Amino acid sequence: MNADIKLRVSNIDKSFPGVKALNQVNFAVRKGTVHVLCGENGAGKSTLMKVINGIYRPDAGEILIDEKPVDIKNPIQARSLGISMIFQELNYIPEMTIEESLCVGNWPRDRYGRINWKEIRKRTKELLAKENLNYNPETKLKELTVSDIQMLEILKAISYNSDIIIMDEPTSAITNKEVEVLFQKINEIKSRGACIIYISHKMDEIFRIADEITVFRDGCVVDSRPIGEYDLETVISQMVGRKLENNFPKEEIKLGGEILKVQSLTQKDKFEDVSFHVREGEIIGFAGLMGAGRTEVMRSLFGLDPYESGEIFIKNQKTVIKNVKSSIDKKMVMLSEDRRRFGIIPVRSIKENVALASLRKFIYSGRLHEEEENKAVKEFCEKMNVKAPDFETKIESLSGGNQQKVILAKWMVTDPDILIVDEPTRGIDVGAKYEIYKLMTELAKQKKALVMVSSELPELIGMCDRIYIMSKGKVTGMLTRDEFTQESIMAYATGTKIQKEVK
Repeated sequence: MNADIKLRVSNIDKSFPGVKALNQVNFAVRKGTVHVLCGENGAGKSTLMKVINGIYRPDAGEILIDEKPVDIKNPIQARSLGISMIFQELNYIPEMTIEESLCVGNWPRDRYGRINWKEIRKRTKELLAKENLNYNPETKLKELTVSDIQMLEILKAISYNSDIIIMDEPTSAITNKEVEVLFQKINEIKSRGACIIYISHKMDEIFRIADEITVFRDGCVVDSRPIGEYDLETVISQMVGRKLENNFPKEEIKLGGEILKVQSLTQKDKFEDVSFHVREGEIIGFAGLMGAGRTEVMRSLFGLDPYESGEIFIKNQKTVIKNVKSSIDKKMVMLSEDRRRFGIIPVRSIKENVALASLRKFIYSGRLHEEEENKAVKEFCEKMNVKAPDFETKIESLSGGNQQKVILAKWMVTDPDILIVDEPTRGIDVGAKYEIYKLMTELAKQKKALVMVSSELPELIGMCDRIYIMSKGKVTGMLTRDEFTQESIMAYATGTKIQKEVK
């Protein structure tokens, strides 16, 4: 027995129809440490965490806490054993309030067994005040940003005072300032002797906070070492099983005519006087800090939210986008940053998700032409390199990277001219990111126009022809490829530098 080991998993197996998700997995987490799990999407990391948290039952193997075997049947039992988890995909109920979300599954009750709403309000206010979070407890989650919801999920997991905290991509949707707050919390958790299992694809933060790293590939543990025995190149090569020579497969493409032009687009309290253009074969980027208004502009362009004033020209024709249908009809589509809420129907199959936006192509003369549907789904899923047992597989069972590729396949079936991608690689591993970048390059070569919103400056610099920068709802600057530097982008993003004229 090793008194230093808090959690051990031994010979864990887990299979799903057509997929061996975990194969004889062994690893251990020491008290007071951060143990980072690395691996491509679909490598088995999140599946193992769901086994530890009681969401999945393992087919074989055992879990030990303090070197004693435990049988974890559900998340409630996991919590009673001192385990809490922050999930990669934001599983929240939009109509819930903040206070309901923070107390769900742990309702305080009065002496008559009724939910004690007064106590819930008191607890919520104390918790928010302690973390310096200025939220109204009665605000509904649907009114918050992805970043806000992620911070609340982190707060909820930490508030349980668990001995084992699983963090699955906790920084994928939060600001740099919020990341610093989280890292301070992690140090506090370590100092009280608790341990953290941390999953991330962001290599800079891995090497900043990890005490040990375990690398997964194809459901197996490839290697496990203290952080001092690893370097970046070794981690990546173990993850993907090969060297990635170039992280950004950007190619010089001859640009065509202007395909989208936006002039003075405005929505009160969200963004103001936003103007930009994009040409055939061009990839333009939108940079800015969280809350700068980038996503809000794209949602209005795609018809998800209204805009008050401004003009949109597609192929030199003035266009009014009233809703999503009118945007799709004009061959402009959008991959949303919150893929679970706006991108997929989790309980439906890959085939149904891919065909959803193009049903008019397959339903005519009073019936569904299934052979045509199957052919289109197969063609575009293969082009997007979707990895799944078959196209009847439910999309919720896929990794984040494969879900993203299914959404791209869905939009490609519509044959768009303009593709807006909002945080296209959020929560995706380096191998899958590379595939997404290659797909973007291929689409640009087909004379598609791409607009990419990203909080990761290296990918904007690596993939874009031009970058527009927003601050506080306004476009403050535009840089061409030969002007790109992280410093100049941040100067415009913070509003310390503003171009007089942005075209």
